[in-house]
Amino acid sequence: MVNGCIENDRTYQEALYRRFYPVMIGMCMRYTQDRNLAMEIVNSGFLRVFKKLHTFQFTGSLEGWIRKIVYHCLADHFKKKSSNIYFLEIEHGEKPKDNYVLEGLYAEDILKLIDKLPNATRRVFILYAIEGYKHHEIAEAVNISIGTSKWHLSEARKKLKTFLYEEGLIAKNG
Repeated sequence: MVNGCIENDRTYQEALYRRFYPVMIGMCMRYTQDRNLAMEIVNSGFLRVFKKLHTFQFTGSLEGWIRKIVYHCLADHFKKKSSNIYFLEIEHGEKPKDNYVLEGLYAEDILKLIDKLPNATRRVFILYAIEGYKHHEIAEAVNISIGTSKWHLSEARKKLKTFLYEEGLIAKNG
């Protein structure tokens, strides 16, 4: 199938797309609840896959290789959408060990930290911090109260702060 795709055979390209689309759309939907946006990201990812398939070396799984490319498309989308990562500002005026540490994190690294959050907390955090929704919009969309939305955001920030401590990217005060 890979060789057929490399030779630009549309039948093989369609087969590869159909085989891995469900997994990739599921991965993208974890980060955005907008199905159209997730489809756009997945399709952009598959375009990259077809352009780079000649570099696949048949070591490791094809699904893992495709997942990595689609994940990079997802990260690129969020990186474009937010040129500065304000949602990772540490509360109470704490500073990172190095002024450039947080800037040096790749979007993929940040998404991996976000992925460690519990589902509901992650969903509210992404809607608020990345996609720019207000608490009343999130409350309506997810069928929760505004207070619950604010709690999830606060909880996400606390947990992300803990993850950053564990990674050694910020110092623990007191």
